[in-house]
Amino acid sequence: MANKPPYRIKTITEYHRILELPKPEHPLVSVINLDSFTAAELAEPISLIFDFYCISLKRDLYVRIKYGQQACDFDEGVLFCMAPGQVWSLETAKRQTKKPSGWMILVHPDLLWNTPLAKNIKQYEYFGYSVYESLYLSDKEETLLTSIAKYIEQEYHSNIDEFSQNVIIAQLEVILTYTNRFYQRQFLTRKITSHQIVGRVEDVLTNYFNSDAITKHGLPTVGYVAEQLNLSAGYLSELLKAITGQNTQQHIHDKLIEKAKEQLSTTGLSVSEIAYELGFEHAQSFNKLFKAKTNVTPGEFRASFN
Repeated sequence: MANKPPYRIKTITEYHRILELPKPEHPLVSVINLDSFTAAELAEPISLIFDFYCISLKRDLYVRIKYGQQACDFDEGVLFCMAPGQVWSLETAKRQTKKPSGWMILVHPDLLWNTPLAKNIKQYEYFGYSVYESLYLSDKEETLLTSIAKYIEQEYHSNIDEFSQNVIIAQLEVILTYTNRFYQRQFLTRKITSHQIVGRVEDVLTNYFNSDAITKHGLPTVGYVAEQLNLSAGYLSELLKAITGQNTQQHIHDKLIEKAKEQLSTTGLSVSEIAYELGFEHAQSFNKLFKAKTNVTPGEFRASFN
């Protein structure tokens, strides 16, 4: 599989054809119900790229999907979202013993053209989360989102008129807003997992700043920290913000200031030398960040110990 390029699916109509479904009633949006969906077992894993958005709620689907760092089996009802151009793969995970359920909403970017959602949809970080970071819905939440998906399906099954696009897009915005709310709920309700991640972030940063990595590679990036935890950068930042009030970049800066204070108070290194050791090319940038975080300059902080 590693040598095979991903198979690109450019249109919703093409995806319907691959799944042996009837031609979609609207070329730019489709709701696929999985209750009566039966896919053939895959002889080998395949990688795909959609040129359209996909919002999926799946349960008891006998495939393993990998998008991002880890794979996920769909025994529980989970929601995940993918933006156009992102690579994902799937393989048969086990023999099907239960009937799959759920739905997929497919939205081509052309549907959103010249609407506020065309720009706003890029603000929803969860389109960049890995499938392992899917949203685990309560029964009530699942019922709510399913009702909106059915409304979208009902709308394009009706006679399409000048209002159809606006109605469908309005319902999509409702789903996206609810998904955002439910993710924030998940960050807080899964406290054990979430707080463990906060602790692991602290460990990653402590190890980095205590090694020679900062001299060799400069300040750790958000991407680096996320990669160490097998999480997507967007998911990690949103989780940290929900739990601690600060995103990953702010945590990096806090650890940096902690290290800077240690050196300012226990060594005779100049401010410029400390800035260089902490990965800054210019002491001026270090001074600016230090003052923004502490309300005093590095020199003033050091003077307070004399």
